[in-house]
Amino acid sequence: MADDSKPVYLRLREIISASILDGAFRDGDMLPSVRAFAAQQGANPLTVAKAYQSFQDDGLVTVKRGVGMFVADGATRRLRAMEKAHFLENVWPPVAAQMQRIGVSLSDLSNMQDA
Repeated sequence: MADDSKPVYLRLREIISASILDGAFRDGDMLPSVRAFAAQQGANPLTVAKAYQSFQDDGLVTVKRGVGMFVADGATRRLRAMEKAHFLENVWPPVAAQMQRIGVSLSDLSNMQDA
C-alpha cells in the first residue's frame, strides 16, 4: 500500500473503491470477507472492518447478516460521482497550476494519450 501519510483504513478504502470503479466488483457483488481482505492486504482485520464500515456509512455497501457485505445498488455511480468531485476539487487545481507554470497544455496531454 502506497502513501504512508494516509491512515491505513483510508488506503484500504481506496483499494476497494478502485476495484469497484474498475469493475472488479459490480453493484450487487459480494465483497471479500473482512478476514480474507485483511490477509490479502497484510492488514489488521479491525482496520479492514473500519474501511468497510465507512462504505456502509456512505450507503455504498449493504450487510446481510451471516452472509457478508455487498456493493449496494447504484454504488458504482455514486462512488464515481464522489471520486470525480474529489478529483476536480482537490487533485486537479494543483495539477492545473503546475501545468500552467511549466507550459503544458491540454492538447499536449491529449497528444501523449494518442501516442
